[in-house]
Amino acid sequence: MTTDPTRITLRRPDDWHVHLRDGDMLAAVAPYTARQFARAIVMPNLDPPVTNVAAALAYRDRILAALPAGADFTPLMTCYLTDEAEPRVLADGFECGAFAAAKLYPAHATTNSAYGVTAIRNIHPALEEMERIGMPLLIHGEVTDPEVDIFDREKAFIDRIFSGLVRDFPGLKTVFEHITTAEAADFVTASGPNLAATITPHHLAINRNAMFAGGIRPHAYCLPVAKREAHRLAVRRAATSGSPQFFLGTDSAPHAVARKEAACGCAGIFSAPFAIESYARTFEEEGALDRLEAFASENGPHFYGLPLNEGSITLERAEVEVPESLSAGGSSLVPFHAGETLGWRLVGGAAEI
Repeated sequence: MTTDPTRITLRRPDDWHVHLRDGDMLAAVAPYTARQFARAIVMPNLDPPVTNVAAALAYRDRILAALPAGADFTPLMTCYLTDEAEPRVLADGFECGAFAAAKLYPAHATTNSAYGVTAIRNIHPALEEMERIGMPLLIHGEVTDPEVDIFDREKAFIDRIFSGLVRDFPGLKTVFEHITTAEAADFVTASGPNLAATITPHHLAINRNAMFAGGIRPHAYCLPVAKREAHRLAVRRAATSGSPQFFLGTDSAPHAVARKEAACGCAGIFSAPFAIESYARTFEEEGALDRLEAFASENGPHFYGLPLNEGSITLERAEVEVPESLSAGGSSLVPFHAGETLGWRLVGGAAEI
């Protein structure tokens, strides 16, 4: 990584958690991710979900077809775990390269999670096989018990499920996705090198007040929801600490404006268009620009056992006005930071859109 007061050049980063959707929406959003990132862990929560090798390979082909000509981008596919997950299917998919990891959604925790796992014991055979072959498990870490306050669901998941999972499967490589609380950051740090966490740009930038600033703000609504300011600060400390257990995962989750601005609006923040600029702002604010490259470009590949990328990207200091909306497949999307001015601009290293 090289820096001066006006420019940052870093090894090309990867996004270890992204939603690319499908169809017209896929064609609209995939170029934003491919512009910045060399690889991305693609979430499997389509409808129907990606639960077998054939579905993963077909989805990968659709992603590649949606990219601009000459784009240098590798989608890393994941398997959606259900109560009936078959260990042999996971092993075959991992060994042939169709699956980079498997994703655990607690049933009804978030978008398109109705097919998810209803009880962790139901997938113990699958987890045993994943531990044996070194296949990473990615977890949306929230309980879905309606009696648990939505702001406490991540902590309750740690207490009720995650602690036992780490105890029972000590050799299982696990990623605690999109952490939002001080308890999650502490849990990851205390659990050793087989547990890591992704951190989003929005959970570094906003707390739960953003959803209620002058009224209901649906474009600040995501799952897991943003928490109190003390938790945001704890997550920022984790991201900028230099610890190899924390790395970049945008959880960019596009929904058309009409689906966000509705009586029952969808959860998700579309952060892909200005993701690396957003992370750079946070790291600069924390006096940690020298640690951005490890977080964005090194910690994730090391955890997944993949080579570091050879290319680079460059950010230059410049005022960038984030548009209020972007067109997408006959509709429009509101990007994260809409209407704000960011202080860094991506200018090189990856193909321009």
